[in-house]
Amino acid sequence: MSLEESTIEPGDLSSVSFHRRPVLVVENFWSVEERRFFRAGMNQAAWKSLSDLENVREDFPNSGNWAKAEIGSAEGTHFLSRLQLPCIQAYIESFPNIIGRHVGFNYYSYSAGDCLLTHDDTDQGRPIAGRRALERRIAIVTYLHEEWQPDWGGELMIYTKRTDRSLNPVDLVPTHCIEPRPGTLVMFTVPRYHRICRVDLTAGQHRRLSIAGWFMTEHA
Repeated sequence: MSLEESTIEPGDLSSVSFHRRPVLVVENFWSVEERRFFRAGMNQAAWKSLSDLENVREDFPNSGNWAKAEIGSAEGTHFLSRLQLPCIQAYIESFPNIIGRHVGFNYYSYSAGDCLLTHDDTDQGRPIAGRRALERRIAIVTYLHEEWQPDWGGELMIYTKRTDRSLNPVDLVPTHCIEPRPGTLVMFTVPRYHRICRVDLTAGQHRRLSIAGWFMTEHA
């Protein structure tokens, strides 16, 4: 599926299915006022840089020093209220034997030199004693900065395995190159190989601001 085939209008979200369209790009999903609301929350958040996140730094070396923060209560509530979408609910409920439904989202800030290496989101994180592993089902990323120019980089690249070489998981072909346009919402099913291109030095002091994370299920 191409980027053009994946791109839809916000009004079409009620009629789409992840089973038929596993990657969805919704431009202008967030209003200027909503983006301003989230950025105000970002300004109050407690940020940690990649250099402070030992386990993550091991998984993503040479990725600059992007930053991550918890979403505030008011911002998180509004974020999830806007994502009460039939396509998400239908896809989540299509998995058998669910005993729990979970979400996990954070603020992210990428500056010049920052990137995220190719991965498919199947690494569910390091196990926690006494706690069931959660299965990531739908990945979400949405862009909250005020301005972004094509020369500044930071694109989200999504890949598929080459059908003639499926035994080699690193032999990938790109299917989507998604510019981080302000207000865009991107959703895709997991597993799916993807990466964030390095933010170019021409971005100067501009930061690639986003909320990203997953809808997840828990099983016995």
